[in-house]
Amino acid sequence: MPRTSFHPRPSLTAEVVTGYDMDNMTNSTAAPLPEDRADMSWDDATWIMTASFIIFTMQSGFGLLESGCVSLKNEVNIMVKNAVDVILGGLSYWVFGYGLSFGTAYSNIFFAAGDFAVSAPEQDMGPLFATYIFQLSFATTATTIVSGAIAERFNFMAYCMFSFINTVVYCIPAGWLWGEHGFLYKMGAIDIAGSAGVHLVGGVSGLVACIMVGPRLGRYDHGHEPFPMGSPTNAMLGMFMLWWGWLGFNCGSTFGVRGHKWKYAARSAVTTINASLGGGLFGCAFSLITTKKLMIGDLINSVLGGLVAVTAGCALYHTWEAVVVGIVGGMLAVVTMPLVDRLKIDDPVGAVSVHGVGGLWGVLAIGLFVDADSLEKITNGRAGLFKGGGWHLLGVQTLCCVCIIIWSAVVTFILLFLINKVKPIRMSAHEELLGADLVEHGIRHQGLGLSRTVSALRRHSQIDPKLVTELPPEVGSNLGHMSMLKKLRQRLSQSQRSVVEVTPITPAPRSAYGARDSSAGLPTKELINETSPKASKERPKKSSAVAWINFDEHLDGMQP
Repeated sequence: MPRTSFHPRPSLTAEVVTGYDMDNMTNSTAAPLPEDRADMSWDDATWIMTASFIIFTMQSGFGLLESGCVSLKNEVNIMVKNAVDVILGGLSYWVFGYGLSFGTAYSNIFFAAGDFAVSAPEQDMGPLFATYIFQLSFATTATTIVSGAIAERFNFMAYCMFSFINTVVYCIPAGWLWGEHGFLYKMGAIDIAGSAGVHLVGGVSGLVACIMVGPRLGRYDHGHEPFPMGSPTNAMLGMFMLWWGWLGFNCGSTFGVRGHKWKYAARSAVTTINASLGGGLFGCAFSLITTKKLMIGDLINSVLGGLVAVTAGCALYHTWEAVVVGIVGGMLAVVTMPLVDRLKIDDPVGAVSVHGVGGLWGVLAIGLFVDADSLEKITNGRAGLFKGGGWHLLGVQTLCCVCIIIWSAVVTFILLFLINKVKPIRMSAHEELLGADLVEHGIRHQGLGLSRTVSALRRHSQIDPKLVTELPPEVGSNLGHMSMLKKLRQRLSQSQRSVVEVTPITPAPRSAYGARDSSAGLPTKELINETSPKASKERPKKSSAVAWINFDEHLDGMQP
């Protein structure tokens, strides 16, 4: 059968390899190797695994980007959710996800079975494990997209449950697209690196989750403008890490470098960069024209929108086509974000626009722009509408999008509905006001108005008293120094030989992000200097109001 992607397509009719008995499969030690895995060489496996490692770094990029877009009192929580996506999502993909996509024991046009709790005999472990680790990196990415869309109000324990079972939402469409058994594969649908299989799935799941969990408290009380970013620097760093990771994402999807595959990998690198340039160019121009400033959100989302859009056809586009696809992808990402907010669908990071809308465009663009592929027969000899190929390929790509949208929306709704019966998916109002970092992880940030929040909530009957009476120390506090200073003040107040004049310390000014100077409340440099042994030799004469004390003597007496 002609290729429609480079991804592995498990088959029960694969050629015989060492250690497999095709005549008596029920008694053999393992299922036969899929065709692509049977043909995989060590250099292909090296290429695939290297790409997988790069794709896993994208988890850091997603974490930084999402934590930079939310408020400071939720930045750690969103990072932890990204870690949970790998831990729990990775576990479920190993247990059953890979088997439902590419299992070799049984298959029909909708799903496969086999290879559960992935393992392999020695003669097959190289190709199988290289394939598995690559697909695992894709699976965890799809779930991470959802974490940003529902940031700042989704219950953490409910999210852990969702992260584990959300593998079902990804793995079934992956089999449709990239498994030889899949009906979309048989129809000739093309998705090289996951505009549909990863990004459209994640974007639609994020949309359904946003609607079900509702907007953040007070989100639309004062219009539809986005809230200020907690850390634009973190968001930009996240974008750069995703940018780098996308090269591994797209180039690695050639699934090897032998034969003509290395040529497609080289083309994928250039088209990936060109699409991001096109998207970023539109974002910069749009922001400067509409606001007279270069807004960070527009820049980030336009670049990512271009990257998402080119992903489906990265190995097939000409370089100029990649620029066009990227420009349209960036435009859709930036323009649709305000429309989503006008519908009061609260998506703090723009996941619905970037991944959902951008992924939809990326799949449809193949039906418009691609030429008939002559090297690996990826397009089954068909070309896009603009290349004289008629409507067939565009129709198949459209059907692909419709099927994946319906599947992702329905299954995500069912999963969240069931989880909500076990554990409410929405944080309570007081937990949301206090912030997920404090409530879920015991992390208290400086200068975020937490004391005022606690005072306002202290008499709330439904609040756990420990949340407002046993606050943890602020992040960055040196508890040892605080303890020593407390003891020092007690000694000074109990001293009978002197009276110390204490000058009130004014609060330090707030920084741009609302945090106070961490040095506030500590003894000033001048006070320490003038009370040191060296300075004491040149003390002024004692007055009736002030007596000079050697701080070092007191501190020495308090050492353990």
